[in-house]
Amino acid sequence: MRLPHVLLGLLLLCICLHDAATAATDTVSPGNGLAGGGRLVSNNSKFALGFFKTDSKSPNTYLGIWFNKVTKRTPLWSANGDSPVVDPASPELAIASDGNLVILDQATRSVIWSTSTHANVTTANGTVAVLLDDGNLVLRSASNASDVFWQSFDYPTDTLFAGAKIGWSKLTGLNRRLVSRKNLVDQAPGLYSLELDHNGVGHLLWNSTVEYWSSGDWNGHYFGLAPEMIGAVMPSFKFVNTEEEAYFVYTLHNDTAIVHTAIDVFGQGLVGIWLDSLQDWLINYRQPVFRCDVYATCGPFTICNDTAHGDQICSCMKGFSVRSPKEWELGDQKNGCMRNTPLECESDRNQTGLTDKFYSMQSVRLPDAKQVQAATSEDDCSQVCLRDCSCTAYSYWNGICSVWHDKLYNVKQELGAASDGNGGTFYIRLSAKELTSVAMKKSAITIGVTIGFAVGASTATLILTVILGLMIWRRKGKCFTRTLENGQGGIGIIAFRYVDLQRATKNFSEKLGGGSFGSVFKGNLSNSVTLAVKRLDGAHQGEKQFRAEVSSVGIIQHINLVKLIGFCCEGDQRLLVYEYMPNHSLDVHLFKADDTVLDWNLRYQIAIGVARGLAYLHTSCRDCIIHCDIKPENILLDASYVPKIADFGMAKVLGREFSHAMTTMRGTIGYLAPEWIGGTVVTSKVDVYSYGMVLFEIISGRRNSSPELFQDGDYSAFFPMQAARKLLSGEIGSLLDPNLHGDVNIEEVERVCKVACWCIQENELARPTMAEVVQVLEAFSSEDGRAALANQRSPLRQKFDVATVQVGEARRAAAGLVQGTS
Repeated sequence: MRLPHVLLGLLLLCICLHDAATAATDTVSPGNGLAGGGRLVSNNSKFALGFFKTDSKSPNTYLGIWFNKVTKRTPLWSANGDSPVVDPASPELAIASDGNLVILDQATRSVIWSTSTHANVTTANGTVAVLLDDGNLVLRSASNASDVFWQSFDYPTDTLFAGAKIGWSKLTGLNRRLVSRKNLVDQAPGLYSLELDHNGVGHLLWNSTVEYWSSGDWNGHYFGLAPEMIGAVMPSFKFVNTEEEAYFVYTLHNDTAIVHTAIDVFGQGLVGIWLDSLQDWLINYRQPVFRCDVYATCGPFTICNDTAHGDQICSCMKGFSVRSPKEWELGDQKNGCMRNTPLECESDRNQTGLTDKFYSMQSVRLPDAKQVQAATSEDDCSQVCLRDCSCTAYSYWNGICSVWHDKLYNVKQELGAASDGNGGTFYIRLSAKELTSVAMKKSAITIGVTIGFAVGASTATLILTVILGLMIWRRKGKCFTRTLENGQGGIGIIAFRYVDLQRATKNFSEKLGGGSFGSVFKGNLSNSVTLAVKRLDGAHQGEKQFRAEVSSVGIIQHINLVKLIGFCCEGDQRLLVYEYMPNHSLDVHLFKADDTVLDWNLRYQIAIGVARGLAYLHTSCRDCIIHCDIKPENILLDASYVPKIADFGMAKVLGREFSHAMTTMRGTIGYLAPEWIGGTVVTSKVDVYSYGMVLFEIISGRRNSSPELFQDGDYSAFFPMQAARKLLSGEIGSLLDPNLHGDVNIEEVERVCKVACWCIQENELARPTMAEVVQVLEAFSSEDGRAALANQRSPLRQKFDVATVQVGEARRAAAGLVQGTS
């Protein structure tokens, strides 16, 4: 059985030996070129340079630099992106007779690419090309290593290397900027660029003209709109502005770390870290976070939808189809969509007798470059557009007529209805023939659905009637009349028999939920008392010890803790019986649209209640109880929506098996504190961290760690990062759960967001205690509390200020959590 592994090992050894043989140098010298599968490898073995193809089916070959030991080849720089070597030509990298570094067609000896420098370069024997340890390819004097004539760091493509500059030379006018690739295969320059202006502010640009993101001003430590740039998990950044140059540069804390800082084909800036354990990239920083915030990311006549998955983020508007499906597959949507049917417009009206019509689109962000026209009504506005053949869309909103001409860019699908002055109904211009075709299709679908529904409804009614009749017949005269024995466990905790709980739960048939410790089932006693019965997994204590631990948990009583009513301990069976929470767990209301929507006031009270419960566990019990699993699923709501924490004290109940049970949570992105992930001793501050993460979910109504946000290892959409960013920019309202429809106390929302940021500090000592959280959240509802927060010298005010001034640290902590978890 081990033979295949032995053969695999021998194969890998052969490959390694082959690689070593073909990559024995870091230098190209006169008469010593590089061709075929040969490579230059930096002296520290971190970087490699050679010829490569981005796709086996592509005829194009490029000269590029990549990380030598990364299994997923990631081109960091390419010399000839806009002039690839096309099969069957065979390229060679060599020193030319004039001393320049060139790519030659070996067959014709024609020059495909050249460094094209003339400064101090006289003869071929005078220069060599060296791949340095930092990934910089330099053309220098053969006799003086400090005499550099040309370097790849001055001509970056889409990647910024550690130690390389991005910015301006004020003396020569050289602008070092990053430019995206054309698509996932073509290394030619794309439409997006990242560059610094002369004041040192970073900008992401489309077509070198339209700015769609800015870094903000440098404050000496990080750019104002990107505070997560510093921290343990990110490189060290520096901005230099002198009379000679203005540039931005970063260095790594650990030179062996493999960090990728770039602008991708979709126009998003990113920082990624290579994880050997996953053999994949972990993207822990991305700007803009969402692709739809990149200008024209889907091209003209498209709709961008951030809630869609993967490649379906872009779709064509009604009446349009993809112009180049092959380019879309490669991540290049710049050509967007084209009309299915040409417009009638003025010139054709007399011949066809038709006029163009408009198709309405709801809940979209309107495109830029609009023109305001004089119109007194929506009909008047539509006529203004129809009279101009170049007019492609209009919107009439709040008495303002806006029209658009030619191509429509940057239309984004919004989650809610139109809103903030950039809303209203958007009308795109289509041929009357196109709209006639659409109407006919809709009519056919409507008729089919109506017939199907009528038939289905009749059948469903019949089936439901039969089922109800059978249920009534079977249950007639039967009910639970046996009273369960109330054997006491010594402190008012009922010791249930297993058979009684089995009967009460109908053989554990109605499952309410489950988690790290077991499954929960609904049960009913004969006196109509409803219970929640948890069947434990991994509990193998002796009966005496289990009873003792249950008794110690049973004496813990607080309005914000779920009450333990009883237990069962028979044979291998270990069950706990709790009071039933009719409004289920918090996650049901936050994340499931078809359930009750909690208003903001209720959410705020839930946040305070959970904080009180945790504060009680940490400070008011005989021993400090660390919950270790705070999340919405473990926050239950009673009939009045009072929050109650469940599963507290499980460390006691499960005893030695507790650590085993908790290992199932390792790797779950969302609630685990960095020190937990790092394997160090945990304190009550792990609960504080988890509580902070729950606060973010209470605000947004969605998971911090939704899987769809983390495609391809990309964690830049991690909600805490967004929340801290919006808090800094004063856009906290945009983070709210759309189901709240803006009906909130914005001051309370901001306060909760700051507390959440305070709670998720990477350094556990910087986090508050839960008692302090309660103080802050309750402070604004009492005079004493308001006075304490108003007093600049009060310890509470000073601690709360941490939540405000260290928002950037919270974002860095979130990034650190993601990296550590993975």
